[in-house]
Amino acid sequence: MTLSAQHIIDSFERLPESEKRKVTCEILRRSVQFEFPPLSDEEFVAAAEDLFAALDDGEAEDGPPEPGRGLAG
Repeated sequence: MTLSAQHIIDSFERLPESEKRKVTCEILRRSVQFEFPPLSDEEFVAAAEDLFAALDDGEAEDGPPEPGRGLAG
């Protein structure tokens, strides 16, 4: 990632949650037009691992879900 791109990410992280949502929607709207090659198996697994690690971190901060409020409940 370039220094300019890192500055954008750093600025994004300092935004309030409501502004982060608006910026995210705008970036997604603009990036729909890009052609992306399919993910390799390795990229897909790495992305899944990152996602589950972030979810685990969030659960560790918030505590376990209440009974009946998870995917199985």
